[in-house]
Amino acid sequence: MTEVADSSAEPEGWRAIGGDRSGGIGEDLSIGHPDTGVFQVKTYARNPFEVQGVGAKVAGRVDDELAPLFPERGDASGHFGVQAPVEEAAAEDVATELETVVETHAEAPTSPEALFDDITDAVDSPAYGPMEVETNDRPGTMDDLTDTFEEAEDLLETEFEDVVDDAVDRGFY
Repeated sequence: MTEVADSSAEPEGWRAIGGDRSGGIGEDLSIGHPDTGVFQVKTYARNPFEVQGVGAKVAGRVDDELAPLFPERGDASGHFGVQAPVEEAAAEDVATELETVVETHAEAPTSPEALFDDITDAVDSPAYGPMEVETNDRPGTMDDLTDTFEEAEDLLETEFEDVVDDAVDRGFY
C-alpha cells in the first residue's frame, strides 16, 4: 500500500474490488489506477486492532481489457480510501478542514459521493474512489482478475498462508 500512497497518480482515479478470500479466512482486494497499475492485496484481521496481509503489483497499468473489471463512479456498491498518517504538525489544520467540510455538508444539500470526495480531499488521501465490495462473498469481477493474474495469485496465496496463524479458525485468535 506504500506504493499506492506514494504514487503521483490523480487520487480520485483509483478503483477497487474487494470481498472474501477465495479459499479460507480473510479478504482479497484489487486496487487499480489507469496510470499506475493494479495491486492485489490479501488481508485478515488478527484481532480487532491489527490487520495483516501481503500484496503485490500485478500489472503496470489498467488497460482496455482490465478497465471493465473495475467499477465506475456511481456504479459501485461502496467507496474506499488509502490514508497515509498525518504529520503531527499538520494534524490540527487537517482536523479544522475536516470539521469545515462536515459542517458545510450538514448545512447544504449534498450527495454521499460529494461528501466522500470532500472528506478524502480534506484529509489529503493519496488514493480513493469507487469500490465494488461484497462483505460476505466475492464479486464476480474479482474472480476474473484472479484468473487474469493466476501466477501472482498463487505466489500471494503462498505468502499469505505464512502470515495466517494455523490456530486461527474464524479470523481472530
